[in-house]
Amino acid sequence: MSVVLECSNLVKNYGRHEAVRNLDMKLEENTIYGLLGRNGAGKTTLLNMLTGGVFPNFGHIEIAGNRLKEGDTPHGICFIRERNLFFEDATVMETLQLASKFHKNWDWAFANELIKLFKLNAGKKMKQLSRGMESLVGNTIGLASRAPITFYDEPVLGLDVLMRERFYKVLVQDYANYPRTILLSTHLIDEIAKVVERVYIMESGTILMEDEVDNIRNHSYVLVGNHEVMESFIGDRQVFYMEDHVRGILSAVYGTFTETDKMQANKLGISIEGLPLQKFFSYLIEGGQHNE
Repeated sequence: MSVVLECSNLVKNYGRHEAVRNLDMKLEENTIYGLLGRNGAGKTTLLNMLTGGVFPNFGHIEIAGNRLKEGDTPHGICFIRERNLFFEDATVMETLQLASKFHKNWDWAFANELIKLFKLNAGKKMKQLSRGMESLVGNTIGLASRAPITFYDEPVLGLDVLMRERFYKVLVQDYANYPRTILLSTHLIDEIAKVVERVYIMESGTILMEDEVDNIRNHSYVLVGNHEVMESFIGDRQVFYMEDHVRGILSAVYGTFTETDKMQANKLGISIEGLPLQKFFSYLIEGGQHNE
């Protein structure tokens, strides 16, 4: 697949605060990405740079092979912000009508379906909406725009579980019919594990790891057992977190364990369990902090 967006060695400072540092990222066409990180990790600053809202102090960004210059507004991108700057006195329908002017692939039939699906009141003013309803207006724009590249920054804030599931379901269904590059930036990690194909894990302004979700599922484990036998059993596999445990030591490990390995672990009194994405993320972040 071809690369639709690439950034290299990005740095963005606000005074003495380094919001983004030495960051590399590459997005391919027709892929759903997750940008995972805690609040304050630098996700929003990165998205603002990728969409031309702010300019990096150092590094460069290329979109569809064209280098982004200061003051440029890149074409073919829809950015749904965590806090959208909608006109407060505009109605929901007027807001959608305005958004449609900026996206050449806009699908009004789909937008009207989403109004019903998300239970939006098209005649209600934006300033009268709850936080969740405001998120759904933004998500409607992101979906109906059918932009070649769509960024969502915390798209389910204020939504209940039912409506979050509804959003994820329609996003995946529409992506299957109209493939494009989508990036979901969020701290609600387990929820998007079944939606995204690849993840970038971000902490303290840089990328800690990039991998396919299936690889993380298939290669991340937590092991608990006696310290003396644990080290030799793990061997050269990557240990990214360790802590003391009532049974000796807990180790979070990235690697491959065969059925033979698991049988050997059982004989040694070592338990092996797979890690859900949220726990993998937590251990990776904590392990990185301990190693700083």
